[in-house]
Amino acid sequence: MTGPVTADGCPVEVYRLLPSMGEPELVDALVPPRARILDLGAGTGRIADPLVELGHEVVAVDDSAEMLAHVRRARPHRARIEDLHLGERFDAVLLASHLVNTPDDGLRRALLATARRHLADGGRLLVQWHEPGWFDGLRRGTVTDGEIDGITSRLEVHDLRDGVLDATVSYSDGASTWAQSFRALRLDVDRLAAELAAAGLLLDTEAPAPGWVLAFAA
Repeated sequence: MTGPVTADGCPVEVYRLLPSMGEPELVDALVPPRARILDLGAGTGRIADPLVELGHEVVAVDDSAEMLAHVRRARPHRARIEDLHLGERFDAVLLASHLVNTPDDGLRRALLATARRHLADGGRLLVQWHEPGWFDGLRRGTVTDGEIDGITSRLEVHDLRDGVLDATVSYSDGASTWAQSFRALRLDVDRLAAELAAAGLLLDTEAPAPGWVLAFAA
């Protein structure tokens, strides 16, 4: 592995190399023109920067200075999501990277609380999550290979019990290899809706895209 790694194990170089994969266009289709957007856990600006190019005003929040150093168009702001108090409201808040699937219940509630307090009246929260069916297709020892824009990936499942996945995802660009271990909690729709409701958010029953949910201020 080469290059800096964030406190939660994310290899910065991977996120610098990975392209956006339709997320900016998805968000753009759900918000008004020239919307104010808050990207929580923005990393290197993979989604935030293209949203600026689409005409929106974007604040990119991450707790890694190394990640934010690669943000070129959005307004970077270094902070832990759960501690964020910008004193601003946004037309849309983006919580991507499956952060809502954290097994830490307290952290999940804090992430959603941050999203809610920064959401303007009539605003929308767009959440990326690992859907329940994704977990149902995994078993201990499962290995899944993939490729994104010339970067190969491999998911290795170490354990899956009580709805909590322990796994490692590795990436290679042919010259370098990076690995990131992570844990993810299987949330069903009812529990996700309840967690959103507890934060003052109402789940939209119609998902905007596979792997994404939409919520509004209750």
